[in-house]
Amino acid sequence: MPAASIAEVVELLRTWGPERYDEEVSQLDHALQSAALARAEGASDELVAAALLHDVGHLLELREGGVADGDVAVDLGHEARGARWLAAVLPPAVTGPIALHVAAKRYRCATEDGYEAALSAGSTASLARQGGPMSPAEAERFAAHPASDDAVRLRGWDDAGKVTDLDVGTLDDHLELLARVATA
Repeated sequence: MPAASIAEVVELLRTWGPERYDEEVSQLDHALQSAALARAEGASDELVAAALLHDVGHLLELREGGVADGDVAVDLGHEARGARWLAAVLPPAVTGPIALHVAAKRYRCATEDGYEAALSAGSTASLARQGGPMSPAEAERFAAHPASDDAVRLRGWDDAGKVTDLDVGTLDDHLELLARVATA
């Protein structure tokens, strides 16, 4: 069932955000850091929201009794699941990059020298489950997608937003932004 409101999205972040997945920071810290990086680069409100919410699919998995604390044996498609869940309350400018942020990692691994070697341990481990670097044909198709550039930017913030004990504000700092970009 899709999100009914931004309030439901925020409640999911408040309830399940303190959990870790397969990184050294909590889901919420990672989300806040990713959003802060997007804002620092002058990203649109929609992209800042995408950075904040890009891993909401993991939180849905946790809420439903799924994996936690890095206990991941298969890729559960968190990017597509999260984008679908958010689509009822947020526009495609937010959900499109979220849906493609895993593909953006695969794309960057295939097209940028040194990118794969710089991934965190968690991102490296999940890369294999997600299909590994894209083939040239996959990379060409990805690059042609209208949301690919924003997804690549989101991926950069996702990769960088994993610093332990970094204070970048609170979820409350983003409530007005979420209300502005909300569609319902």
